[in-house]
Amino acid sequence: MSASVFISAAIRRRSVSVAMKVAVIGSGISGAVCASTLASNGVSVTIFDSGRGPGGRTSQRREVGEDGKELTFDHGAPFFSVTNSDAMALVHEWESRGFVSQWKQVFGSFDCASNKFLGSIQQEGDANNNKYVGVPGMNSISKALCNQSGVESMFGTGIAKLEWLEEEIPWLLKDSKGQNLGRFDGVVASDKNIVSPRFTQVTGLPPPLDLNLVPELATKLQDIPVLPCFSLMLAFKEPLSLIPAKGLSFKNSEILSWAHCDSTKPGRSTDSERWILHSTPGYASSVIAKTGLQKLSSETLDKISEEMFKEFQCSGLVSSLPFFMKAHRWGSAFPAKSIAVEERCLWDRNRNLAICGDFCVSPNVQGAILSGLAAASKLLQASSCL
Repeated sequence: MSASVFISAAIRRRSVSVAMKVAVIGSGISGAVCASTLASNGVSVTIFDSGRGPGGRTSQRREVGEDGKELTFDHGAPFFSVTNSDAMALVHEWESRGFVSQWKQVFGSFDCASNKFLGSIQQEGDANNNKYVGVPGMNSISKALCNQSGVESMFGTGIAKLEWLEEEIPWLLKDSKGQNLGRFDGVVASDKNIVSPRFTQVTGLPPPLDLNLVPELATKLQDIPVLPCFSLMLAFKEPLSLIPAKGLSFKNSEILSWAHCDSTKPGRSTDSERWILHSTPGYASSVIAKTGLQKLSSETLDKISEEMFKEFQCSGLVSSLPFFMKAHRWGSAFPAKSIAVEERCLWDRNRNLAICGDFCVSPNVQGAILSGLAAASKLLQASSCL
């Protein structure tokens, strides 16, 4: 089976004859899809994630307003579209299980140069104009997959070292304290930062995976350019009735690229109207050039919040002030290139190592789904040879 061919119905139905233990690092869409697919086929899977919960860029942020009430925000990917038949089949299954739904709202575009709303638009790559969201939050997809039978999830557990041992169960994982996290037959790295030199930029430490182990993959992993983004979470007591759409792309703005009304998605609370703004990569890059990738001070985040909201106000569509406003930095929001479009994941068959993520296929949820499926297919083929 070529790398571009996905799991056949026969492979999906087949139980793995030999018990195989696989570690999946990262609980975003690609890691969660991979783990779920492996578990459905009899593989023992453990997911490791340094975060408090699953989701990656499809995380849902929980905040508390001044009145003590909880506010939720899909502060990463606002929605996703699917055109590939393999991805569509999986999304339809998720719909039937109740943790995915279509988001049926009018989207539009606003030109900051002419200060005019340009009317409704169809998102690029969205042939049927279908927009899907997780319910009740974007992280519901990863949460459901990570809680699937056969999947053990270890949150708040960062991987500091992936050691290759010339033994029957070759992979040994360690945390930042040097403690052993287990031995595994195979590893799936769905977090690009643990295999990229960018890990060093953020932590000052070498990446957990020594790329000398995988020289054929190292050249592709040496430089995965990324585009940063800031998101601004806003909550209003009253609807912003002057905005004629619930999702807006911005043209001719150096600060804003996108805005959407989060509280109009299926399954969300309507106690307040919640909007999320996304910055342009250029704006985010200019901030990071000054601050670096270390944790931002509250003063810096407040300044970013003010600049992004002021640009939103300049549209003339914002009729009131928010009672909640908070910015979040996505330091590596979108991969700027795809490194395995045909194969859909990177694979080292000698070490049962798969590397998957949207940076392999395309910088969106569909790309992450397809890459996760491809990685699972590789491991399932390997397990049949044990």
